[in-house]
Amino acid sequence: MFERPDVGERAVLVHIDFTAHDGTEDPGEFRELVTSAGVEPVSTVTGSRKQPSPRFFVGEGKLEEVRDAVAANEADVVLFNHALSPRQERNIEHELKCRVLDRTGVILDIFAQRARTHEGKLQVELAQLEHMSTRLVRGWTHLERQKGGIGLRGPGETQLETDRRLLRERIKSIHKRLEKVRRQRNQGRRARERADIPTVSLVGYTNAGKSTLFNRITTSSVYAADQLFATLDPTLRRLELPDIGPVVMADTVGFIRHLPHKLVEAFRATLEETTQATLLLHIIDCHDPRRDENIEQVEEVLAEIGADEIPMLQVFNKIDLLENFTPRVERNEEGIPVRAWVSAVTGEGLDGLFDAIVERVAEDVVHHFVLLGPADGKLRALLHEAGSVLSEEYRDSGDTVVEVRLQNRDWQQLLSRAGVNEKSIRLDGGHA
Repeated sequence: MFERPDVGERAVLVHIDFTAHDGTEDPGEFRELVTSAGVEPVSTVTGSRKQPSPRFFVGEGKLEEVRDAVAANEADVVLFNHALSPRQERNIEHELKCRVLDRTGVILDIFAQRARTHEGKLQVELAQLEHMSTRLVRGWTHLERQKGGIGLRGPGETQLETDRRLLRERIKSIHKRLEKVRRQRNQGRRARERADIPTVSLVGYTNAGKSTLFNRITTSSVYAADQLFATLDPTLRRLELPDIGPVVMADTVGFIRHLPHKLVEAFRATLEETTQATLLLHIIDCHDPRRDENIEQVEEVLAEIGADEIPMLQVFNKIDLLENFTPRVERNEEGIPVRAWVSAVTGEGLDGLFDAIVERVAEDVVHHFVLLGPADGKLRALLHEAGSVLSEEYRDSGDTVVEVRLQNRDWQQLLSRAGVNEKSIRLDGGHA
């Protein structure tokens, strides 16, 4: 749409610690981000300031250091581990004579590479266009020479306005198409709700091992790699769980600290699978030195999208990287599984995790002993048809003691269809 240099593959990274700001970015994580984008970091320039410079973000001395690093390493692009304003980005590009991207731009580039589905590509394009819309002026710096004179006034502004109008129209068009995708997704979700199919959604910090675990549990072939944002598009698979029946498992995009708000908005449809889940599996890289901070970041994003009230099971993954660690499932004071320690790569602890998932999803499962007489033949047939009968004991009177286990809602539906009063047939005192 407008002129700009191509992004190269050799990059100088810039990371500044600000003493007046809390929550600075992690330079190690940024290096991983850059590598995930397919770029080779050839030099890292670090420093500290009280606060960013309004003009160049860094001081002029530090800018000179970056310029020297670009020249010495023949770098094509400078990547900042910070959010730059459009003005700062443009000023730095003008001084360094090479492409400059901030942290948001790097994340957007990774998203553009990873998106596979139609919906994912639309969401990426939307986020890119909204990010680009404030930076359009950079593409028309060649028109700044036309200061005035007859026949030369205003063409830069005219072209800029044309581009802005085209961007607005494209953004509007993508919003409409994404709304259509959301309606289709909602129809599918409502159909699952009508069929009472629970959804288990995997969430977690990027590169925590969600897709590897998803593949293990569902024996699927979702793309999994040791890099940030390997998964972007939501992937759904249907599973059969004991006592519960069909369950939908959803693998979602990984979270990252200080994810730009525009990106959260653009990926709302992807994250909607999380907000509507029956159970969240919070996958955590237990070997990561910033594990606790990552957990906080994920919980913050979950609260932001309204998913913080959904029942959650924490899954501490990658125990194969810990020395002499035995997989286990931890429970709270009420005996409910709240934490599982596993390795998605070796398969350690997955049996315990599977049992914990079944237990958490099956919190509404009932286990009854009922006495059925000859007149209750319809209910007995329905229970057999639902596969809910565990055992039967026949009595001389012609009655049958039947042990049943099934979801409470299914139990109530079967009683209603058979026209049987629960109190008249129950032998036990309630839930097992």
